[in-house]
Amino acid sequence: MEKKIGFIGAGNMASAIIGGLLGNKLKSPNDILVFDLDKNKTSVMAEKGIASTSSGAELAEKSDIIVLAVKPQNYDEVLEEIKSRVDENKIFVTIAAGISIGYVRKKLGKDCAGVRVMPNTPLLLGKGATAMCRSENISDDDFKEIYNMFALSGEVALLPEEQMNAVIAVNGSSPAYIYLFAKSMVDYAVSVGIDSETALKLVCKTLEGSAEMLRSGKDTPEELIQKVCSKGGTTIEAMNVLYDKNVPQAINEAMAACTKRAEELSK
Repeated sequence: MEKKIGFIGAGNMASAIIGGLLGNKLKSPNDILVFDLDKNKTSVMAEKGIASTSSGAELAEKSDIIVLAVKPQNYDEVLEEIKSRVDENKIFVTIAAGISIGYVRKKLGKDCAGVRVMPNTPLLLGKGATAMCRSENISDDDFKEIYNMFALSGEVALLPEEQMNAVIAVNGSSPAYIYLFAKSMVDYAVSVGIDSETALKLVCKTLEGSAEMLRSGKDTPEELIQKVCSKGGTTIEAMNVLYDKNVPQAINEAMAACTKRAEELSK
């Protein structure tokens, strides 16, 4: 019998995961349930043929796999509401920063199997980069089902749970760094008279191509930098400014701050 997957929270990330499930034909709408206090969000799901429940507790009771797609500060409230309606046969997926499998078990008072996941927003386009870890008591078949929820919509890396806070800076938050860099490039282009639409197209294609060159593995990032930086040329002048401004150190400090905040949120 197909396992029913329930989503507590129907925001962007839940929508991305559900879109992948349906788009990759892993599940039919009949195999998915959602609950969200925002009825506009559940209405969008209803248009896809996905039923909603009247409460998180009802969803937990009716679902085999429960995806906790709410903000970290809402976990206590949600877990308190559903704990009387679940048993140790339920499987939990946590996608919030800092929320450990052990914490979910502790709040439920039950030794449920679990998977901790850190996805990122490009999952919405089937281009996600997801890190995950598994509990010791989840079956290989159940884990494979959850793994495929993300792997068919991007890249997945398996990590020990002690690295799940640090990896947020690498994949969870990092799209924002890229957007900031892209915005700065476009802003400069506009300042010298290039229209923003043209500039954005060129920047996006440059990011795509650069990612492909990195992915090919033929050269390290440092080697690729050197191949663009001809001696006495234009690129080396730009790179000299970035190094003088200590941009690599700033990125390192930003990622460390991200990890520090994840540790502060940890439960």
